[in-house]
Amino acid sequence: MYPRSFADGDGDGVGDIAGLRRRLDHLVRLGVDALWITPWYPSPMADGGYDVADPRGVDPLFGTLGEAEELIAEARRRGLRTILDVVPNHVSVAHPWFRAALAAPPGSPERALFHFRPGRGPGGALPPNDWLSEFGGPAWTRVVEADGTPGEWYLHLFAAEQPDLDWAAPRVRAEYEAVLRFWFDRGVAGIRVDSATLLTKDPALPDRTAGGPHPYSDREDVHDVYRAWRRIADSYDDDRLLVGEMWLRDPARIARYLRPDELHTAFGFGLLRSAWEAGALRACVDATLAAHRPVGAPPTWVLANHDVPRTVTRYGRADTSFDFGRGAPEGPADLALGTRRARAACLLTLALPGSVYVYQGEELGLPEVEDLPEECRRDPMRLRSGGADPGRDGCRVPMPWSGRTAPFGFGPGGARTWLPQPAAWAGLTAEAQRAAPGSMLSLYRSALSVRRAAAAGAEDPVAGFRWLAAPEGVLAFRWAGGLGCRVNLSSRPEPLPVGHEVLLASGSLPGGALPPDTAVWLRPSA
Repeated sequence: MYPRSFADGDGDGVGDIAGLRRRLDHLVRLGVDALWITPWYPSPMADGGYDVADPRGVDPLFGTLGEAEELIAEARRRGLRTILDVVPNHVSVAHPWFRAALAAPPGSPERALFHFRPGRGPGGALPPNDWLSEFGGPAWTRVVEADGTPGEWYLHLFAAEQPDLDWAAPRVRAEYEAVLRFWFDRGVAGIRVDSATLLTKDPALPDRTAGGPHPYSDREDVHDVYRAWRRIADSYDDDRLLVGEMWLRDPARIARYLRPDELHTAFGFGLLRSAWEAGALRACVDATLAAHRPVGAPPTWVLANHDVPRTVTRYGRADTSFDFGRGAPEGPADLALGTRRARAACLLTLALPGSVYVYQGEELGLPEVEDLPEECRRDPMRLRSGGADPGRDGCRVPMPWSGRTAPFGFGPGGARTWLPQPAAWAGLTAEAQRAAPGSMLSLYRSALSVRRAAAAGAEDPVAGFRWLAAPEGVLAFRWAGGLGCRVNLSSRPEPLPVGHEVLLASGSLPGGALPPDTAVWLRPSA
């Protein structure tokens, strides 16, 4: 959940911890067993909270540290574990360390916690190397020194307001080990590591060279960081989870982070990136399972999160795959088609062995909001690209809970939400869907209930996974408890296998056949 957009407790139009506590019933009824909360730390919000000024605090926008502790405890009492984002690659320009670095001279210990370098060219007017920001433009910003003259440059792989830390500095490593203990001691069950592959850099900070080793992504020395973190997690009496955000394309490289003395799982994006096409999805599943088996780690499956266009919209376009940097999509999405596919994808992902992450609003079938007024947009990806990149605001629009008009029960008092909600969401509120047997919410609740019961009777869901014979364009496999899943990604209806009982279907099954863009869960008839 993205706390600014989940639920508002104080009526200011911005989601907060009080609102989150007020909506815990929704999560319990949905059937999930953990909630991952994106950053709620003190922050200027230059990048939606991922520019952290204090990793041990809570921004007043969301509440207080005491409220956070109460939420963690109450969620645990209700069977929900809590996972927090930790952002170790960078901090905010408002962080005390960076403020001290700006006040200190070149070569000082304060600047050694970051990547400060003199520029190249006459007068040092050019960046130290050719690295580019993930948000567009150079990954370097020049500072003005205390005497008013142009000075050194500092590295930021994301926005200029997010200076990268130097993980070669022992103080940096000690600080984040202490941050882990701080939150674990307050009952947090897991840490999701933001940008987990980017922490360490080649100390020479060389230019990018084609075919050469990457100077700042997936470097060998980053594994030492996670070995130290694993020792901390293992030192607690009850389970603590470390999950890394991994945008790597090679599942085998991801699996190296999941060796028994490193992270427990990876938040990977293979399925999310894949097109809605049988061959692409099967290849992704095969590669993911094959890479995870040797290290004994459970795979994870993700269709959406707070950084990517919503599934309903993505699956309603001609190109159903995803990658950053493609620019704005062409033409409107077919939301009816996208919804059918998103319903089928729900059953596909929840049938796969391992863990599944559901982004808030996916259980309601919310589409991407693509027509936000320009003055409302906040995402630096869009702002730094001059609008060429659509940005991520459209998937962060606040949740619709009830009622026929905005703000749809988002908070008390009817204050306008920090990003405007579409009027068309009146039929997609949690209240409207709760009583509708065929709604997306009902589908997710039913699927999670069946999944939980089936997994309880399976000794090893990963080992028990088997592909089954199926016509071209149809994915068929057996999963936990001997249940089966079939997904029709072809353009024609396909007959269902005889001798099986339908447990759950993503859509209607006219004539006992499986229509295109539909999934079904089966078990052998008694």
